Amino acid sequence: MKKIAEYCAVYSAGAAAYSLIEILWRGFTHWTMALTGGLCLTLIYAVDGAYESTPLWKRCAAGSLIITLAELAVGFTVNTLLHWNVWDYSERRLNFHGLICPLYTFLWFLLCIPANFACDGIRKLFSKFSR
Repeated sequence: MKKIAEYCAVYSAGAAAYSLIEILWRGFTHWTMALTGGLCLTLIYAVDGAYESTPLWKRCAAGSLIITLAELAVGFTVNTLLHWNVWDYSERRLNFHGLICPLYTFLWFLLCIPANFACDGIRKLFSKFSR
């Protein structure tokens, strides 16, 4: 039950943080981005915990890949299938159908640096509760 609460907290933090970042970056967000942000941080949290001794840059690369693949899957669903046009990277160099691009993959890598530190802090906080 404690693990469920831990992962719910991580998911909620990811949903809130991703939405806030997007509002600060673009001026608005979409509810699907909150769901995506929660999923991404939860997956990053799991990877970070499983590979704590792995160098930070490798965990950030894994996190960047997680976010990019989530963005591709969600983008395909909301932009291509549902035509909601939540975002469009078609103006970016080397984009893939306007859904993902190298620039944002790099930005996700940078975002994963504080995300990994946040994951460590959340893990330490919850380990205090499980004692």
